This record gives sequence, C-alpha cells and structure tokens, in this order.
Amino acid sequence: MAARRGPTFRRRELGKELRRLRERRGYTTKEAAEAIESSDTKLNRVESGHNQLPRVRDLEDLLDFYGVTDRADREHVLALHRESLSADWYRPYQNFLPSGQLLYAGLETDAVAMRAWHPQVVFGLLQTENYMRAMFTTAKPVDERTTEFVEQNVAIRMKRKEIILREDPIELRVILDEAALRRVIGSPAVMREQYEEIEKLAALDHITVQIIPLSLPTYRASENFVMLDFEPGYDPVVMLDTTVMTVSDKQREIWKYARKFDAMREGALAPAKTAEFLHRLAREIDD
Repeated sequence: MAARRGPTFRRRELGKELRRLRERRGYTTKEAAEAIESSDTKLNRVESGHNQLPRVRDLEDLLDFYGVTDRADREHVLALHRESLSADWYRPYQNFLPSGQLLYAGLETDAVAMRAWHPQVVFGLLQTENYMRAMFTTAKPVDERTTEFVEQNVAIRMKRKEIILREDPIELRVILDEAALRRVIGSPAVMREQYEEIEKLAALDHITVQIIPLSLPTYRASENFVMLDFEPGYDPVVMLDTTVMTVSDKQREIWKYARKFDAMREGALAPAKTAEFLHRLAREIDD
C-alpha cells in the first residue's frame, strides 16, 4: 500500500518540526514571528498545522533564525514545505467548513485506521445521502443556513465517505449508542435505509460496527470523538466534536480517549450481533 501523505499531513509535520526547532533554541512564538515580520497568532496556526506558510523566503528566514545550517536538515524542512502547498481535496468546499474541520478532513484522508464513538447521531462516514440531507435540512432554518450550505455539506460528507469505499480503504471501527439509531432523522423510511446501509458496510472486512443498547449499564463517553492512526512512525490524533471541533496529538489525550474507546468496545454488543439489532429496530420503527 502506498504511503498516505497528503498536503494536510505534510503541513502538520512541517508545523511540528518548526515548533521543535523553535523550542530547541528557547524562542517564544512572538520572538520567532518577529524574525519574519509576522504575528505570533499566524505562526501558532502554522505550527499547529492549520495554516500554510506560503512564502519559502519566510521559511528560510526561520531556519536561519533557528540556526539550522546543515544542508540535509534544511532540505528536509523545505521538502515538507513544498509538499504542504499542494491543493487539498476540500479546497472547493473550504468556505463551508470551520478551520478545525478542515484540518481534520485532510488528516482523515491520510489515516490508515479510525476509531469513532457517536452517541447522538449516526457516525458521518456511515450515513446515507438521504440521512445527511435530512439532518442538515432540519437544522437549516434554526441555524439560518442556505440551501447551498446544505448541498455543499452533503457533497463534502459524501466525498469524505470515499475513504471507506476506495480500493485501499481505511480500517474503520465505530461504536454507536442505541439512542443515535432510534433518533428519527427525516422519516422512518430514511431510517430503514440507514439501518440497511450500516448493515451493508459492517459486513465489509475493514469495517466493524458495535452498538451499545440503552438497557446495557456500561460506560459511555459523553462526547463524540474520533481517533486517527497513521502509518508507523507518525503520531495518532484525536478529534473532539464538541461546541468547537479540536484536533490534538498530545499523548495524554490519545491515551485518555483510547481508554474510553476500549471500555466502550468491551461493553458493547459483539459485532456479530449488529445486523440482528438493526433488523429489530427496523421492525419497531413506526411509519
């Protein structure tokens, strides 16, 4: 399998390397930003992987400021920079997504494995197009969104879904709370179609779906989260989908959410029981 290292992945690696070089010399972001006549806010966003560093001259000035003189070391950082400037797949949709989700969407494409917990609605990559559209349309008048916003977000989510359907798909493990499956989005017909989609996807070798029944007295995390694993040698990240979407690669956060996921995985129904559970929900839902 070819290595997955798209522009977002490279931008994140460049930011981490720049932060490492800065901290090694003991500079603050404000001091480093002043060296290239920028702001500490902009440099912080570069170091976190959210923003590009467009001008190679700024990068070379930073390397000079950090005392990086070895030609091989400089070329490594410059190569990361060149690769980080390529256009991400989500570029046409970037005006419809918050910055945190832009970073996550790019990293999601480069991941090799994903673990997700969703207690409120069906996890995005498992959703049908009808379920997505109904969900966005229901919120449209309340959030004062346009029809264009709805359609663009459906298109984005369908595009993201390709990572579980492509020739070299991501390995996906999802845990759903029964409440997410019982909450009617759109109509009973939309929900039945959604149950069928989950069953179909869960039958694929690279996808595992488990359900935690409402009657099961086991641990449930209160927030949505997704963990992304990359090829060996690169740190995993966790995305927290709360009021503001955040992405973190801090080891303490990774350990914390890995423990949460493992606890729920052990407490949920076995994957072999997912289809039976979905069939029962389909029979019970009222027209």
